[in-house]
Amino acid sequence: MRLAISALSKPGGREPNEDAFGWWSSPTGCFCLLCDGAGGHGGGEVASKLAVRVALSHFQATPVGTGPSIRAAIVAAHDAILTAQRSDDALAQMRSTAVVLAIDTANATASWGHLGDSRLYCFRNGAIISRTTDHSVVQRMVEAGYLTDDDIRSAPERSQLFAALGQQENFAPAVADSPFALRDGDVFLLCTDGFWAPVQDRTMLDTLRDAATAEAWLNMMERDVIAKGGRDQDNYSALAIWCGDAS
Repeated sequence: MRLAISALSKPGGREPNEDAFGWWSSPTGCFCLLCDGAGGHGGGEVASKLAVRVALSHFQATPVGTGPSIRAAIVAAHDAILTAQRSDDALAQMRSTAVVLAIDTANATASWGHLGDSRLYCFRNGAIISRTTDHSVVQRMVEAGYLTDDDIRSAPERSQLFAALGQQENFAPAVADSPFALRDGDVFLLCTDGFWAPVQDRTMLDTLRDAATAEAWLNMMERDVIAKGGRDQDNYSALAIWCGDAS
């Protein structure tokens, strides 16, 4: 199965850009990773870049896109951040989200996992058929019935996470139990909260319908981010992965 991948990452109104992303392909698979760092004194930027580098190195050494392999890559990134925290007091509080997508191009299957509130969306036939569940305070409020899912985007507590790379408490990455069978035209979006918060699900679907390429799709959605973000817009990043014949 052929893949088309496009990436977008901007600082918005906040410097530095603490988001990081990357992907690596083998003859039989493709591994994509996106992270959103947090922590003072530049720690967020260090954490996200370190997580991407370590996780992708894991896939390069073990190019297997199974759930256990994804979990192992996330654990390796987490351990690397913990080690870096101990080496420098300025980095002691650094954290990062992570969302990972592994595609077996030989067998046309996908697996994914995440920690934090960076999201994966899966689109098929003009609908969102899967979305990761945030490890956040407001997500728990939704599950308890205090908020609706639409309230997450504007809730004051939206950025409060209860799990992240570099945080030993509640460290339990969510990983898909079994491979997902792909079809031509399936689309994945990996994005940080600075991207998905301003872009409504309906906008994602409408722009996907109108976009001719993965890059054009990201650019269309970015207009919403810019229009709604204002001067204090968070860093925003996204990876778009189009599978097979996107027509």
